[in-house]
Amino acid sequence: MDWSINTLPLPEYVELGVHSLSGLLWTLLFLFLWHCYRIGSDLPVPGHAGKLKSGSRRSLISRSGVCMGAKCRSKLSRSDHIAPFISMETAKDEEQGQGYLTPVLSHASFPAQASAEAKKLYAALQEYAKRYSWVGMGRIHKGLREQDRLNDLSTIQKPHLFFLPDVPSVPFFPRDAHRHDIEVLEANYPVILAEFQAVYQRGIDSKSGWTCLGPKSQAVFPLYSAGVCVAENCRSCPSTYRTLLSLRTFINSNSLGSAGFWLLGPGAVLGSSYGPTNTRLRCHLGLQTPPSCELVVGGEPQCWSEGHCLLLDDSFLHTISHKGSPESGPRVILNVDLWHPNVAAAERQALDFMFIPDV
Repeated sequence: MDWSINTLPLPEYVELGVHSLSGLLWTLLFLFLWHCYRIGSDLPVPGHAGKLKSGSRRSLISRSGVCMGAKCRSKLSRSDHIAPFISMETAKDEEQGQGYLTPVLSHASFPAQASAEAKKLYAALQEYAKRYSWVGMGRIHKGLREQDRLNDLSTIQKPHLFFLPDVPSVPFFPRDAHRHDIEVLEANYPVILAEFQAVYQRGIDSKSGWTCLGPKSQAVFPLYSAGVCVAENCRSCPSTYRTLLSLRTFINSNSLGSAGFWLLGPGAVLGSSYGPTNTRLRCHLGLQTPPSCELVVGGEPQCWSEGHCLLLDDSFLHTISHKGSPESGPRVILNVDLWHPNVAAAERQALDFMFIPDV
């Protein structure tokens, strides 16, 4: 007997060729996607530990076949013990009702004992959330509610205007926190120094754009003051102005940010004080740094160096002193306020709205 391949019962797709094989592959792909969908539908809802999406119990029963009585209940109870997703609020916070936005969701009133400034900022936050969203506003909301309680504490870090909670803070930050901006400032040190010297030689008085803060040659030549560009001074220092605009994290759109040349004369000591907020870092570029000049932040002493930057959090208790001789001349730095690296983009936008500059 003669046999040929035509007599074999081959599948239809072999006989038809490539087109049927392509259809089979599409069918397998569809089944794989459907399988992934069914697996995903059984995952717990984020923020609701131990709970399954609607229909997941039915899918558990369907996959296990026929399920009867206590045996079925035991399977479902074991499936309920699924590890919870990581959410913004911990399980303990949810139990105690102390989540960031719990007062908002429960429509709780703002603390009556809060200061007028805190109430004003809270109203601004509400207006921002009304226009945009409450998403990402949890820490700001918590900080406003707890600001007055912070002011009553005796602590080494106590910003008097606004404290953003859960922000990692140290008195002095490493260069890596704002490496790009620090490298830009240090690279432009020669031209910045030259522009300062040109301004300084014109004399220190209000007509030349200087602001005197006190005795012993304490003076500031502001380029940005409380988020507002001082146009005449920036025209006197065009290269410094362009350098500021090239920084990625320079605070130039709200009243928390400033930039300018700071002078401190020999023999001057600025007493212990706190900055207004922990949402910013101050970057000091040393221009003229005589010996015996010291900055103490949070109990940690540091000295300026010409052509190099110091990155500090002035919401810590800090003091500044220049104990050099009269012949040593003033200490001069370029101060630039930068965003704290742990303040999120959404929070920065909200703070710009809340602390809009007074023009």
